[in-house]
Amino acid sequence: MKIAILGSGGVGGYYGARLARAGHDVTFIARGAHLAAIRERGLEVRSPALGGFVVQAAAEDDPSKVGKVDLVILAVKAYDNKAALPMIAPMLGLSTAILTLQNGVDSVADIAALYGESAVIGGTTYIATSIAAPGVVEQNGTHRRVILGEVFGNPPGLSERVQAIREAMAEADIQAEAVGDGRVPIWEKFIFLVTLAGFTGASRLPIGPLWADEQIRGQFLAGCREVEQVARAEGVPVAADTVDRIAGYVGNIPGTMRSSLLIDLSQGKRIEVEALQGSVVRRAARAGVAAPITSTLYAVLKPWAHPAG
Repeated sequence: MKIAILGSGGVGGYYGARLARAGHDVTFIARGAHLAAIRERGLEVRSPALGGFVVQAAAEDDPSKVGKVDLVILAVKAYDNKAALPMIAPMLGLSTAILTLQNGVDSVADIAALYGESAVIGGTTYIATSIAAPGVVEQNGTHRRVILGEVFGNPPGLSERVQAIREAMAEADIQAEAVGDGRVPIWEKFIFLVTLAGFTGASRLPIGPLWADEQIRGQFLAGCREVEQVARAEGVPVAADTVDRIAGYVGNIPGTMRSSLLIDLSQGKRIEVEALQGSVVRRAARAGVAAPITSTLYAVLKPWAHPAG
């Protein structure tokens, strides 16, 4: 496959590197020192658990120099979509697929508004990676899971192109799963992420002390159920035991775990509050679903959407 990675940070850089290592024609869209480092030395992946490697691959800051591709993997922060989505246009051919691996549930509609529903594949990922230095992606742990599927159509259905992308990812040692309705895994992660990011961000604490408090734990799970109700109001058939599974998962993760929103907040960076809590609040209002917990978290975090200055 000819693949463009739009958003070559921790997530996009990691998956792009694995696909390049497996023999695919990958171009990283990057900028600044990161772009210069990839061009000069290649993209290095450091993974203490799985082993590191370096790939030599094309890197551009101008997508018009890439040409038409088979697949665009969109991995920028959701707040950068306004600037990033138009960059896809020069890389789009008649059968190009656009796979979003972003947080939140808004991106698929945003992409479809520009390029049509037929171009879009929805995806979600479970991975812990970051940019350690220009040209260097560092992985913590071994998670490298991608779940992808069609998101438009009623029901969407498992397509040949989704299966082909899954196979390419699996051959690149990515734990990929193809599903018939891509909305379900996206929303199931969203239910968890909105609440985790909201509670850890608002409290400025990792999950441990929050989960240890019975009253806070109850409110956390009630917040999850608010988002679940929004999903069901929009016709997304998330699993009946979604919140129970979240409870089991959170109860077993290290107490030091911090959401990416909390990490960004503590570093004075922009946060994805609009794509997470803000999206729930707006969708709940349209659907007539009460979401007092998520609304409160949104109100607390909204002033911090942009870094000071």
